[in-house]
Amino acid sequence: MKRIAIAVTVAFAVPAGAAHADNQARNMAASCATCHGTNGKSVGGMAALAGYQQDKLIQAFKDFRSGAKPVTLMHQIAKGYDEAQVRALAAYFAAQK
Repeated sequence: MKRIAIAVTVAFAVPAGAAHADNQARNMAASCATCHGTNGKSVGGMAALAGYQQDKLIQAFKDFRSGAKPVTLMHQIAKGYDEAQVRALAAYFAAQK
């Protein structure tokens, strides 16, 4: 009986954790919408992030932080995210179509 209780707890905890991570990424991505459009679907002159390859977006953040990719705002914005947040944002935008 104890094993069943543990199995049920784990079964419900894993999806809940994944959903929480998805919500966090979506919430962080909302701050990108001002320039890059809702869900990364830009309608203006800014780059669209929806469908952007995850590894390329992670590299872009690194380049913004280091100054290797000169821009007006992203070099400061990129410094506000840690590596886990950058990976979460990159995964979120890569999944948008």
